[in-house]
Amino acid sequence: MSQLSKATIYCLLQVSKYCANELHLMVAEEWGREAGNDGWHRRWEAALCRSYERADDVFKDNSLAPYSVGTTALVAILSPCQIIASNCGDSRVVLSRGKQAIPLTVDHKLDREDEVARITNGGGQIINWGGLRVGGILNMTRAIGDHDLKPWVIAEPEVTFMTRSEDDEFLILASDGLWDVMSSDDAVKLARYELRRRRRLPEKGDTPSSPACGAAEELVKIAYDAFSTDNISVVIVDLKAPRIRSLQNTEKRSSLPSSLAQYKRTNMIVLKITN
Repeated sequence: MSQLSKATIYCLLQVSKYCANELHLMVAEEWGREAGNDGWHRRWEAALCRSYERADDVFKDNSLAPYSVGTTALVAILSPCQIIASNCGDSRVVLSRGKQAIPLTVDHKLDREDEVARITNGGGQIINWGGLRVGGILNMTRAIGDHDLKPWVIAEPEVTFMTRSEDDEFLILASDGLWDVMSSDDAVKLARYELRRRRRLPEKGDTPSSPACGAAEELVKIAYDAFSTDNISVVIVDLKAPRIRSLQNTEKRSSLPSSLAQYKRTNMIVLKITN
């Protein structure tokens, strides 16, 4: 690997790590500053947009990271009655509600006519270079960083609000390394099976968050085994973790769905989706 490639990878991780460590703190700060803003929804939108903007501004300084380096970002906020999701880039938040997979965000990709229109109307170019790319470089339309493609690749998030329901089971927050090889529906089916199996058969030392962590790890393994070539990051938020479940009821709900066929590959079990 060339020194340039090593430097680029290091800086890419640096940008991602910065956002992982700081973005939620910025959101908390901006929420406090927006106290005078009229309307609860508007206050959250303003706080989230300003937080992404602040993170993006950090990397305008070329000494911190090259202009060509950037990252996607997701933020999910849970209130007693609402789920607030925001995204910038091609990472995605999906809600499992009942037996449904409900995407709470829409990927910022070049298959979106509104995003293509925004870029081309602003003087940007969409070039087919191994697939459609902004300026022939980036295959997404929004990101934190990537200042060599400003003002076309923007850091402004889209924010959605979903009223919570008793049927809500979990959230999946994942990068495109998962979504490149798995649909939202399939990811929810797999995560649901893993969560229910792990709740029923907890391992020694498990904490209330362990089933969700284990299910997220399984999705990463399955995506890797499916030869995903992009970064694979998965977080699962168990929305039913505090509830006490009886073993009998959990066993009844935890049987493997008929649409999932189990098979082995190397030394791990993966779940293959069948139509």
